Amino acid sequence: MHSSDKDTNAPITHFANCHLSIFAQLSRLGDLPALLGPATQARKIANESLAFFDKALHSHHSEEEKDLFPAVAHSAQAGAERLQVDTLIEQLTHDHRTLEKLWASLASGLRKVAKGQDTALDVLALQAMVQRYQAHAQLEEQAFLPLAQTVLGRNGNHMAALGLSLHMRHVPQFAAHI
Repeated sequence: MHSSDKDTNAPITHFANCHLSIFAQLSRLGDLPALLGPATQARKIANESLAFFDKALHSHHSEEEKDLFPAVAHSAQAGAERLQVDTLIEQLTHDHRTLEKLWASLASGLRKVAKGQDTALDVLALQAMVQRYQAHAQLEEQAFLPLAQTVLGRNGNHMAALGLSLHMRHVPQFAAHI
C-alpha cells in the first residue's frame, strides 16, 4: 500500500466513521416508541396520585381522627380494651402525621412527573410512602377496625351516630335562603 492510497482513503474513512454515530443515534431513536408508553403511564400515575392524595389524604385522616377515633375511645370499656384502643389510636395518629409529611415531600416532584418535566424524584421517599401507608392501612384493617366494630357494635346508637356524622360531612352544604 502506497502512502498516497492512505491519503486518498481518508475522506471515505471519515464518512464511514460518521456513520457509526448516526447508527448509534438511529438505534436510540428506534428505542423511543417503546419508552413513550412508560413515560405516558408515569405521567398518568403521577396525575392520578396527585388528584387522589391531595384531596383524600387529609380528609380521610381527619375523618378518622375527628369521628371514628373519639367514638371508639369514648365507647371502649375501661381497662385492657381502653388501653388497646388508646395505643392503636396513638400509633395511627402518629402514622397520619408521618404519611402527610412524606406526601408533602413527594408532591412537587410528582407534579413535575405529571407534566413530563425532568425531576429528581425521591425514590426512597416514594417507596417509604407506599410501604408505610400499606402497613398503616393493614394495621387499621386488621386491628383497629375490627376492634372499633366490637366496641361500637355493643351500642347501636354509637354506630348510628358515627354513620350520621360521616354522612353529614359528605352532604353538600347549601346556603340558607334569607
